[in-house]
Amino acid sequence: MNLNIFSIFFFSVVCRCGYSRASQSRRDTMTTVQKKKSVQTHGKKRNAVAVSYCTEGKGMIRVNGVPLELIQPQTLRLKVFEPLVVLKNNEINAFQTVDMRVRVRGGGPVAQIYAIRQAIAKALVAYTQKYVDEQSKNIIKKALLAYDRALLVADPRRCEPKKFGGRGARSRFQKSYR
Repeated sequence: MNLNIFSIFFFSVVCRCGYSRASQSRRDTMTTVQKKKSVQTHGKKRNAVAVSYCTEGKGMIRVNGVPLELIQPQTLRLKVFEPLVVLKNNEINAFQTVDMRVRVRGGGPVAQIYAIRQAIAKALVAYTQKYVDEQSKNIIKKALLAYDRALLVADPRRCEPKKFGGRGARSRFQKSYR
């Protein structure tokens, strides 16, 4: 009887602490799997925040699960392609070896597009620095900065808060003398 109670107690403690054979074999398999080369960056424009997750791959870029070619609105789609076009014109084929997944939230459509393009450009620079070499990173960075500084540097402008005594941040209510 005492042996049976002891075995139940021991089994419950072992399972609760995580020292069972099943969990140990799971831990062993996790250590043998190699981590993928990946970099996570973000781009911001006003209230829109885009997070880009860049891994080694075949050149696939998706924004919120949608391919880059299907981004709406169509008129702003060219803005998202700008980092790709700039590097292609400078004969830099860095995009063919990476896959990117971009998640964007907040802001309006224009702010989201600008946040996406910044996240893509920053992810490529960070990936090249971490896994390729410093010289390639400097070439990519110079090409992007020469085209548009907003591809790598966030716009610091923010909406000024409203004050009392008027309708907005600076405008005042009309003053009457009579």
